[in-house]
Amino acid sequence: MSNLRQDTADLYKARAGSVDFVDVPLLLYAVVRGEGDPNGPAFAKALQALFTVSYAAHFRLKKESGAVTKMMPLEALWWFDDPVQAEPAEAVAAGFAGLSGGRESWRWQAMMVQPDPIDEALLERAAQDSRPKALPALDLLSFERWEEGRCAQTLHVGPYADEGPTIARLDAAITAAGLKVRGRHHEIYLGDPRRSAPEKLRTLIRHPVA
Repeated sequence: MSNLRQDTADLYKARAGSVDFVDVPLLLYAVVRGEGDPNGPAFAKALQALFTVSYAAHFRLKKESGAVTKMMPLEALWWFDDPVQAEPAEAVAAGFAGLSGGRESWRWQAMMVQPDPIDEALLERAAQDSRPKALPALDLLSFERWEEGRCAQTLHVGPYADEGPTIARLDAAITAAGLKVRGRHHEIYLGDPRRSAPEKLRTLIRHPVA
């Protein structure tokens, strides 16, 4: 039985007001890339595809082998004025605080970690299982392995619009450690953001560092 949440517990926990440094290993992700307002239809369709295929993969794994895995949380990278094709670990040191332009210019990569023993072949079968649901973003879904490496992270509690001070505290701790941000602003949504009240949202904010 695989329990990635337990195996990598430090990656998915943090306390509001504190900053932790973690090493994120090579992990398998289901990914949908897009652009525009996170409250818009494109992002909603991406989440629909991610959750549907991820649940289908867990169900298929249990059916085929009896193994039981826990769903991992929704995650997203955010940036702007950068090609969608850029590798996740490249540039955009400005972080989410720099996303001050119109929301239509925001670019994002919505993703969910897929725990062992789920692999690309199983995910492909799960995607085929999901085709009868006519998911608009299903053809945009890809399965990728990515090692984020050394990161700093902290917990934000409350609405996404109020993240500014939390991000500033995170970046100040990075600077105090003699490091700098080397990649995209990364958010991990602890709980289902589609169902949580704004004041109860718990968001793990992660910045890759060097």
